[in-house]
Amino acid sequence: MKKVLVITYYWPPSGGAGVQRWLKFVKYLRSYNWEPIVYTPENPESPANDPSLFKDIPGNLAVINTKVWEPYGAYKKFVGRKKEDKIKSGFLSENKTISFTEKIAVWIRGNLFIPDARKFWIKPSVKYLAGYLEKNPVDAMVSTGPPHSMHLIALGLKKKINLPWLADFRDPWTNIDFYHQLMLTRSSDKKHKKLEKQVLSKADKIVTVSKNWAEDLFQIGSKPVEVITNGYDPDDFVSQDKGKIPTNQFTITHIGSMNKDRNPHVFWSVLKEMCLDKKFQSRLSINLIGPVDYSVTASLKENQLLENTTFVPYLPHNELMTEAAISTLLLLPLNNTPNVDGIIPGKLFEYLALEKPIFCIGPIDGDTAEIIIKTQTGYIAGFNDRDKIKEGMEKLYNEFCKASIFYDPDRAEIEKFSRKKLAGDIARLLNDISR
Repeated sequence: MKKVLVITYYWPPSGGAGVQRWLKFVKYLRSYNWEPIVYTPENPESPANDPSLFKDIPGNLAVINTKVWEPYGAYKKFVGRKKEDKIKSGFLSENKTISFTEKIAVWIRGNLFIPDARKFWIKPSVKYLAGYLEKNPVDAMVSTGPPHSMHLIALGLKKKINLPWLADFRDPWTNIDFYHQLMLTRSSDKKHKKLEKQVLSKADKIVTVSKNWAEDLFQIGSKPVEVITNGYDPDDFVSQDKGKIPTNQFTITHIGSMNKDRNPHVFWSVLKEMCLDKKFQSRLSINLIGPVDYSVTASLKENQLLENTTFVPYLPHNELMTEAAISTLLLLPLNNTPNVDGIIPGKLFEYLALEKPIFCIGPIDGDTAEIIIKTQTGYIAGFNDRDKIKEGMEKLYNEFCKASIFYDPDRAEIEKFSRKKLAGDIARLLNDISR
């Protein structure tokens, strides 16, 4: 059995979306004759803790770690946060306006911590891992980002010992949707792009999660990019009541963070109009599970939907799936940003596994829309296509009232996104670079 070193910032007990992809790949790689060894920080600043994820770690897995120093303690003190506060990603804010000190902190983050606040872990990690691998050789390594400092650790190892390297971009680097919000100077922008190109040119394989993002990476100088999407783990849905539609409440659920760019203004407005029907209003239930930006709360208030809405800041992954399974439909608003065509939220694949209608707000010809259409799992309406949104919602509600929501997915297409199958695709690439 070959061995692969996996360099990842996110690992249990860290929770949230960032941990899922490589936790699940590691879970299944042994099925394809690859033994993973995970390198991860001993003391990370994670967005949430989820001990329930420990169940997915295979037995006797080697997990090595070292301490990481990050400037988040100073950041929290500077902006007036409590020491125990979690740092939210994606420029999600619970306040109407960003304070002057927070703006300064964003400038510092973008211009002094390149590529990110984990930069101080790069050199110590390269030194530590070079020594470790001398005594414990492996056949290949994987870096997964963001944070993109993980790629720079792998780059340092590549220069030292020329280990076969697969760089996995779960999200873009300089093409990520909030890059323009970092207030970068010209020299900082150049440095980000220079480091990104070094990773793209030196790694033996580049992987990302969507076709459009693969094309974006190729356009900025990458070798051909492999697409391996995110997926769902069948084990997470064995005990779920998949496909069953509740009969008492018309329940719309969104899981994960909803930042300002994902706030579906027109969708809320349509629901307000539908609430003129008092029976609909009494049966409408909106569940937002995960961090929510101030703008979302403001939109719900403006459209008189707050009384119909339940906010749950965070749930462990197993509880999250149980809650989503009792929904009527699953809401999937995409980021209304220039790179939206390549955005495929990780939650989409868990939505597929739950076998409930998906209501997607975003481009009708993007990568997410293509998956929904192929799997026959829901509706897609443009960000501002009020008529299409209203038509879809009224159709679903009328079917709900008759207890006959039509849902006939292509399960063969859905099964292509099984985490176990996708781990086989990763193993194939590792075989290619380690011959």
